[in-house]
Amino acid sequence: MTIDVAVVGGRFGGEFLPLYRSHPNVGRVALCDVDEDTLHTVADRYGVPDRFDSLDALLASDRFDAVHVASPVRFHVDQSVAVLQSGRHCASAVPMATTLDGIRRVLAAQRSSGRTYMMMETMVFGREFLHVRDLYERGDLGALTFLRGAHIQNLDGFPRYWYGYPPMTYSTHALSPLLALAVARVRTAVGLGSGRLTADRRGDFDNPFPVETALFQLDRDDLAAEVTVSFFQTGRTYYEGFSVYGHEAGVEWPQLNEDDGLRVFRLEPLGGGDGPGGRGRDASATTVHPPDRPDLLPPELAPFVRPTTFDPGGGAPAVRLGSAHGGSHPHLVHEFVTSIVESRAPVVDALTAAAWTAPGICGHESALRSGERVEVPDFVTEQGVRT
Repeated sequence: MTIDVAVVGGRFGGEFLPLYRSHPNVGRVALCDVDEDTLHTVADRYGVPDRFDSLDALLASDRFDAVHVASPVRFHVDQSVAVLQSGRHCASAVPMATTLDGIRRVLAAQRSSGRTYMMMETMVFGREFLHVRDLYERGDLGALTFLRGAHIQNLDGFPRYWYGYPPMTYSTHALSPLLALAVARVRTAVGLGSGRLTADRRGDFDNPFPVETALFQLDRDDLAAEVTVSFFQTGRTYYEGFSVYGHEAGVEWPQLNEDDGLRVFRLEPLGGGDGPGGRGRDASATTVHPPDRPDLLPPELAPFVRPTTFDPGGGAPAVRLGSAHGGSHPHLVHEFVTSIVESRAPVVDALTAAAWTAPGICGHESALRSGERVEVPDFVTEQGVRT
């Protein structure tokens, strides 16, 4: 069985065109972008003949079974709803929404349409997460004790629609791997903002903070997670990672994202500590380079977990491709496509996406209320549905 897939948004979405074109279960591939220069430049580069200059035009066509929404955040809800209501399957870049109402709109559209919805969260498909999950599932970490995530990125010079963006509402890259690992949802959020955005960075949002931090109480084992997100006025190199700590071992993301290696700490037997009389437990520290997982992919997609060259065909020049986000992109595409072909819910289905997106929205609301504890909706209970 093959499906036809259209990608909306040529800038970020263009990175997925070679993957869809290479997938053995994908037939035709289209690109949609409202900017004509971007549309034709990107489509030419990757050998994509089917092109649309608006989502309306794409959805009015009688082709394409699935649509991957990779447009700016402010369009995610409306475009996801429109795709689902058209009877097509929908993948969406993160976040699912920036308001609880937006989440509920997407959930309702998915439920009424019966189509597949998947949030394309890179961090739970990267080689680092897959390795940490393996460590945890085989018991190397012991029971979980504490979880931490962070996403720090400077957006000066980005398109103006990013200015003033409430950082905690974009927390899924930092929070999702923690919730996926713990198999938990967030019950409550306590958030604080730090600093004040300068006037030229305030934008159109109701957000005065360049940095937001939240403590999330999970619904199992009395676990808590701490997440920090910053987009402006924070002097640091790009950082997008997570750390997890268990009774016996912990794993930390490297200080520099360019360091291709996780730090693994293991507690030694009691009596070897550096306290008086050897009290306490010392810990070893090693650097681990997570392996790629091409075994999880069809052979046609396996090369894309690392930088590779793509031949678009038709006499067009070969394109050198990167492998951003821990080599996660081919895994994302494969999961979305196979979930449709196999008529099953994807790993990050609509309810999972809601559970990973809502805490950040509630964390931002808490920050605006000077740290007031905010309850996070349980959408499974609230809606009484499962995807």
